[in-house]
Amino acid sequence: MSINNSINVLIMGAAGRDFHNFNVYFRRNTTYHVVAFTATQIPDIEGRTYPAALAGERYPDGIPIYPEAELVDLIHSLSVDLVVFAYSDVTYHYVMSKGAIVNAAGADFIMLGPDYTMIGSSKPVISVCAVRTGSGKTSVSKKICQILRKLGKTSSVVRHPMPYGDLAKQAVQRFSSYQDLDEMNTTIEEREEYETHIDTGCTVFAGVDYEKILRRAETEADIVVWDGGNNDFPFFKPDLSIVVADPHRAGDGLTYYPGEINLRMADVVVINKQDTAELENIELVRRNIMEVNPDATIIDSASPITVEHPEMIRGKRVLVVEDGPTLTHGGMKYGAGTIGAKKAGASEIVDPRPYTVGTITETFTKYPDTGPLLPAMGYSPRQVSDLEETINRVDCDAVVIGTPIDLNRIIKINKPSTRVRYEIKEIGEITLELIVREFLERVGV
Repeated sequence: MSINNSINVLIMGAAGRDFHNFNVYFRRNTTYHVVAFTATQIPDIEGRTYPAALAGERYPDGIPIYPEAELVDLIHSLSVDLVVFAYSDVTYHYVMSKGAIVNAAGADFIMLGPDYTMIGSSKPVISVCAVRTGSGKTSVSKKICQILRKLGKTSSVVRHPMPYGDLAKQAVQRFSSYQDLDEMNTTIEEREEYETHIDTGCTVFAGVDYEKILRRAETEADIVVWDGGNNDFPFFKPDLSIVVADPHRAGDGLTYYPGEINLRMADVVVINKQDTAELENIELVRRNIMEVNPDATIIDSASPITVEHPEMIRGKRVLVVEDGPTLTHGGMKYGAGTIGAKKAGASEIVDPRPYTVGTITETFTKYPDTGPLLPAMGYSPRQVSDLEETINRVDCDAVVIGTPIDLNRIIKINKPSTRVRYEIKEIGEITLELIVREFLERVGV
């Protein structure tokens, strides 16, 4: 223990859930003293400091952020008593392996649950979460907002944190235009989540301090929509919990942390992407839902894919650029871009790996199972530059952009390119609009 007899805590994270858990549970809790964060999954987070402006008066020097690779040494050198696991989209084996490492080093190991970390809202909250990264949350949350607008209700979208820049300046962020994105130097990963909502007229809030973010969002809307990240559970207490399941990774809902928490807490589960999934996998997802949450309402849905200029692809050798996190820690072997390229008749999907440079080469080294697709990595200006150079080095006829944004706004591509888009389309009588109408009647909005 530290000299003031408080319990020394280290929080394992990835610049999201870790900061939130600190803010809502540890920041003012004198029983504990947080001595460090560790970081993984996201490049260039370690080596920084969680700033004093966010950490509060108990931490006048802020809190250092170290690479997770130094975890055992940190437990010993900082006399850590308790390690809090606070990031998402990992297997149960992965989580408990980390637990074994921590316990063997002499510290306790915990994960904080919803009751300790969810913030209550003065406005009704609809949460949209998932069992895995890349399940299709954004298309669902976007449709929720469109339905609310159709019904005469305003909504604020609050996105799971993606604070990859100056943390103090990013405490509370509001995005309602592309100009806002440019002024705040948002990364490709942030734009992938924010632009979709901005395109449909929604305001997006994000940042680091989610108590302040929520209070700001409440002032602008009848309904707050939580747009989750990875497969994490919400930071706000939902009045309606919608969870998206992906039959392309059919069994993962019961084997990935914390996705199963979402599945068990859901009021509604959307079985997405049924137009491109095998029937046996769709039914496996359905059985898993009924096993752990038989009271949940199930919505069947497709994610129909459209290609803007299929003539650029037909018979051509193409490079496919997919959403980064979906391919990396999401573990998908393909995305919308791949499906669109095949649908449009590409003669070959060109492997980008012989052409990668810098941080893109490092990404493939860290995630060797990514395969012959290019994840749209852009967590820093250097990585954006490396992505641009990699794309331009690839020997191909055209580029298929499967990310939710137009990469041509961010980088200069030296060959023809076209975008692949997808939306959610419900199958059957139970629809998101029916669910939202019933919800509004229930909460009296």
